[in-house]
Amino acid sequence: MSIELVVFDIAGTTVADKGNINDVFRKAFSNSGIEDVDAADVDEVMGYRKKEAIRIIVAKYKPGFENDAVFIDTIHEYFTRQMVKYYETCEGLSPLPYAEKVFKELQANKVKVALNTGFTRVITVPILKRLNWDSASFIDEVICSDEVPEGRPYPFMIEKLMQKLNISYAEDVAKVGDTKVDIEEGRNAGCGIVVGVTTGAYTKEQLMKYQPDHIIDSLELLPSLIF
Repeated sequence: MSIELVVFDIAGTTVADKGNINDVFRKAFSNSGIEDVDAADVDEVMGYRKKEAIRIIVAKYKPGFENDAVFIDTIHEYFTRQMVKYYETCEGLSPLPYAEKVFKELQANKVKVALNTGFTRVITVPILKRLNWDSASFIDEVICSDEVPEGRPYPFMIEKLMQKLNISYAEDVAKVGDTKVDIEEGRNAGCGIVVGVTTGAYTKEQLMKYQPDHIIDSLELLPSLIF
């Protein structure tokens, strides 16, 4: 096995998440009359396509409404507006330590670098722009959950990245992320290496339940797993 592509999650894996996503999620539920959603329940659905995450929370806190498309859309639209506003205006938006260094090191060793996310493209665009990643040479491709038939844990984002970047075999792909659905996505895609990181929504103990090949506390350690 020789890794030719590494697919990284964005928020919590390569971009610092200071809890703002969780806060905005809970405000979106509150705005639609679902009060007191537990932050831990929101963390549990981090990494999912956001409409699916909303359905999971609604099913728990307001059973029967998870199939109400209008209700789900209302929450999702509020979440999207607030996240776009946050990423366009927040101070201190930054890559996680070593992210850019690792991207460049991978490329220097002829390994392609891609990002994928549970966010839609409209939320992802301001993140990339604020970090100057929208035109960065050290990122080969970016894909969002609304650009495939289903988001995580389905393998469609990874499969589409493989097509775009001419990667023939899934075992030559590594997946890196901070949530259970990142790990499940990597497994479902048949990735050769699946790596969990503790810089986002899940602790090491929580990630261990889903049995990634490796768990790391810093992206600095990733190249030693690839080369």
